[in-house]
Amino acid sequence: MSQPINIGSVDDIPAGEARVLDGGDNSTGVDISIFHAEDGNFYALDDECTHEEASLADGFIEDAQVECPLHAAAFCLKTGKALCLPATENARTHRVEVRDGELILYPGEPAPTQD
Repeated sequence: MSQPINIGSVDDIPAGEARVLDGGDNSTGVDISIFHAEDGNFYALDDECTHEEASLADGFIEDAQVECPLHAAAFCLKTGKALCLPATENARTHRVEVRDGELILYPGEPAPTQD
């Protein structure tokens, strides 16, 4: 488990957009996308689509889902679950929380289970 990282203000990521934290900056060695979903919450997934090399941060965010920009695989931002083909493998989640208007990422620590 790695140390929490302050990745900036909640205002740095507009609703419906994402930001990538380089793997060299988060101790996992894997790029992590932080999403500001349309439900107002923030979520974090490994950035690379589990189907093929594409950045999920470049995908289309709708509600609490992201659609890969390459082949339209969709993932639940809350759980990382692959929601449709061609992806069959879930994306890894990371815990992210808002503290005093700042985004705190816990790389390598799975997000709490949400329905």
